[in-house]
Amino acid sequence: MSQDVRATAATIIAAVLDGQSLDRALGNQITRVDGSERGLLQQLCYGSLRHAPRLQALLIMLLDKPLKTKDRDLQGLLICGLYQFDHTRIPDHATVAATVNATRALRKDWARGLINAVLRRYQRERNMLIQSLSPAAMAAHPDWLFQCIHSQWPRAASSIIDSNNQQAPMTLRVNRRKVSREDYLSSLSAQGIAASAGALTPDSLQLTQPMDVDDLPGFAAGQVSVQDEAAQLAAIMLSARPGERVLDACAAPGGKCCHILEIMPGLSELVAMDVNASRLTRVRDNLTRLGLSATVLQGDAASPPNTLQPASFDRILLDAPCSASGVIRRHPDIKLLRRERDLRPLAQHQLRLLHGLWPLLKPGGSLLYATCSVLDAENSQVVHRFLDGQDAAIHSVPSASGGEIVSGGRQLLPTAAGPDGLFYARFKKAA
Repeated sequence: MSQDVRATAATIIAAVLDGQSLDRALGNQITRVDGSERGLLQQLCYGSLRHAPRLQALLIMLLDKPLKTKDRDLQGLLICGLYQFDHTRIPDHATVAATVNATRALRKDWARGLINAVLRRYQRERNMLIQSLSPAAMAAHPDWLFQCIHSQWPRAASSIIDSNNQQAPMTLRVNRRKVSREDYLSSLSAQGIAASAGALTPDSLQLTQPMDVDDLPGFAAGQVSVQDEAAQLAAIMLSARPGERVLDACAAPGGKCCHILEIMPGLSELVAMDVNASRLTRVRDNLTRLGLSATVLQGDAASPPNTLQPASFDRILLDAPCSASGVIRRHPDIKLLRRERDLRPLAQHQLRLLHGLWPLLKPGGSLLYATCSVLDAENSQVVHRFLDGQDAAIHSVPSASGGEIVSGGRQLLPTAAGPDGLFYARFKKAA
């Protein structure tokens, strides 16, 4: 039996408030609503979390006292209700009625009056409440992140924040082994799907409107994958050559290693390694769909398995775990899940990964370091700390048509209609 869509959204938002990722929470619940309402469910969840810091600040003013922890679902329901007022075309009266009715599906009929009172008070006092918000809350960002962005990117801060609050464009990567970008654009046009060629990479194109991947022509046959243009730069910057042995050290879910294989079919071997065995299933699935072959290996890049011999790789890609502050528009739960105190341990882990992989690189070989972060603590600072401990490391800034050069490498910043925010730096091992 299908569940109430707003009650389900409230449950998902509550799970994120409790520390669960949106991907996991949504995956656990999406099949419980009718297929015709799954698009609305995703819109309510992504939109509510995208604006959650602002909506939470409003709730503090609207509630006489905080809700109890056991009523986190009601907090999720109120966030969802407030989101609908300002960011959807749903009429206000319908928002109030549907949100109040969702209390029954949550088995909390006692809260009907509370939900109704809070939503109607917001309707009456909306302008006054909004004017009382702090600049960070107004911008729908946690205060620490709002301050970091303004401090590190004063000229681009408004653009970054605006991009973080919008839905990301849907960007595709054409598998040049199977079809050219021009031919695939023609296939899309023949089916009435509007798209344009990307500006940063030769295999990219951007859809005018997002759509289900199963409706993309040739997707099941491996002609195309979903991947942001900034992420597509990794395979290009790695610059692998025929006959070389390549390691993708944090490979899951496999987008970058598959792209490397697509543009360089003459490699001696590509090893796709990840510390998470379950996530390697995604890597294998992507390789199979795209008709590609690689050695898939579970292993920790900070302490690589003994099967990987020293000085055995010509190229290494380290797409390091990070704050994901450059891809917030795709993962809005980051605004709630990430804390400023996370940055130091993340940077320490990134440094351990670099030191763990460095012995595997051949003299004369190169290592490409990447993060999906816009924060200096994980990017330039990590680069310089690594260089301080490795005399044989020769640092360079990868060339590309996008981004800007910073002290540690090349930084791409998220833009509303453009790429995500990624950082790249290259280290060559002296011969």
